Amino acid sequence: MRVSDILRVKGGTLYTVSPDEPLTKAVDVMAQFDIGSLAVMEHGELVGMLTFREVLHTIARNGGSVGSNTVRSVMDDHPMSCTPETELEQVRPLMLERHTRYMPVMDAKMLMGVISFYDVAKAVVDSQNFENKMLKAYIRDWPEEETGKAESNVP
Repeated sequence: MRVSDILRVKGGTLYTVSPDEPLTKAVDVMAQFDIGSLAVMEHGELVGMLTFREVLHTIARNGGSVGSNTVRSVMDDHPMSCTPETELEQVRPLMLERHTRYMPVMDAKMLMGVISFYDVAKAVVDSQNFENKMLKAYIRDWPEEETGKAESNVP
């Protein structure tokens, strides 16, 4: 399974913010849409990611407030990314090793979407459930005559 399969199922909604926006506005957008990350875009290019992790660190440093920070001052300006063709088997260990919950999907310099750790886990579980269902159907439809022949050869 590839990252493009997740994006196809997930849909094309992409939430973005400008790096010069006040952090308070970005937090409002994240709360309004119940999302954990925003792609930070400048001049049509991805320049960073803002996730709830950066927001929480900022709140902790500022005694419970986001203060007057801009998105640029707290964003991850070097987010780990992948391509639509990246296999999930490559993405999972990377996300685990780097504790990355959100990963931009890039096709050259074009942002194609953002996948979350939840999206990856859901894709794996859905794939395993499908495989499990197919195996159960195969076992249930096992031809009876083959079973009978095997039993008749037993002394």
